[in-house]
Amino acid sequence: MQRKIHAFTGALLSYLSFGFSSNLHFLVPMLLGYAAMVLYRPNGDAWKQGGIDATGALMILTLKVISCAMNYNDGLLKEEDLREARKKNRLIKLPSLIEYFGYCLCCGSHFAGPVYEMKNYLDWTEGKGYQDATLIWAHSDKGPSPSPYVATLRAHVQAAFCMAMFLYLSPSRPLSWFTDPAYQEWGFWRKLSYQYMSGFTMRWKYYFIWSISEAAMVISGLGFSGWTESSPPKPKWDRAKVVDILGFELAKSSVLLPLVLNIQVSTWLRHYVYERLVKKGKKPRFFQLLATQTFSAVWHLLSKHETLASYGSVYYIGTMIPIALIILGYIIPAKPASFKARKEQ
Repeated sequence: MQRKIHAFTGALLSYLSFGFSSNLHFLVPMLLGYAAMVLYRPNGDAWKQGGIDATGALMILTLKVISCAMNYNDGLLKEEDLREARKKNRLIKLPSLIEYFGYCLCCGSHFAGPVYEMKNYLDWTEGKGYQDATLIWAHSDKGPSPSPYVATLRAHVQAAFCMAMFLYLSPSRPLSWFTDPAYQEWGFWRKLSYQYMSGFTMRWKYYFIWSISEAAMVISGLGFSGWTESSPPKPKWDRAKVVDILGFELAKSSVLLPLVLNIQVSTWLRHYVYERLVKKGKKPRFFQLLATQTFSAVWHLLSKHETLASYGSVYYIGTMIPIALIILGYIIPAKPASFKARKEQ
């Protein structure tokens, strides 16, 4: 019940703030609601006692509320001053209360995503356009309306496979082993292999729920994102896609991971954090990347101990070491290239 109150009051207060010209009125209730959500958030284990963990739903709701507010604010600005993504998603008029709650609490993606734009949701519900509105039942010059059933069936088969993998692997690789005294006596390589396999096992649980959400988005039509350029054109359902399982598991570089895992959230972070921190006419720098990653960590509702652990590992490797190398680069002069190397150049 507490989670429902947080979700309802947060969405209601943020909607009421849309009537003011300044986003300052929006930030106050949002920050208070977010603070309450962090202080009293579930610990992620409610499902073990037969309950429902609302953490994921509140995380998705947070992104929707923030993006909706920013898009409404973009509608008050000059279009020529905005980036392409902001022009496409800006809201010219204030959505009604029913539209706003329908967008925030849409059952197909409420618990696990994917997150999508208010503009797309309104176009889909009102049946405006075709290419941008994702209305799969409308007539198009591309040919007959695309059928969602094959894509939905594929998502269900993928979900069943992911759940089978998780149920098969999880009994032999429980996370509880990390606190077992026997685990502390293992050697480095045995610990490393167990950590990898435990992470590999847990990922299938998330693949499952994301596949179910994808199926719900596709069958509703909201997941339709246009046509391919092939002949004949084929429908695309990219708006519903959250993860590319093979792309993630077989990625050749960590740079590719944000493009194939939690795809819509990565897109959201790029549009609403990274790009908005880059001033017009300026190039992005390290600060924009660091701020985006920090926002992502806060959004994932890390506890104090989790946050300290993250800063002690990920941020240490990704921040402190590069800074140290840059400073050393200024202290230690670069060795001049040899005469032979200069001659070859």
